[in-house]
Amino acid sequence: MVDLTAGLIGLGAGLSVGAAALATAWAQSTIGSAGMGLMAEKDGTFTNVLILMAIPETMVILGFLVAFFLIGKIPGIG
Repeated sequence: MVDLTAGLIGLGAGLSVGAAALATAWAQSTIGSAGMGLMAEKDGTFTNVLILMAIPETMVILGFLVAFFLIGKIPGIG
């Protein structure tokens, strides 16, 4: 039998991934629009913009890691 604790842990795991994905999307849209403006004005900045676009992806990886550890705490599963 699964109790309320398992449901709340599952909800927290889903929220950790979902919130991280939304934050990453917002950050990448902001960085992307600014990066396109920078590349239009100045040559040779593609690598810097590419690196800055990849940095927010770590938020999703950390959200997934939190969810992975939370799911491991559900009684009867981990």
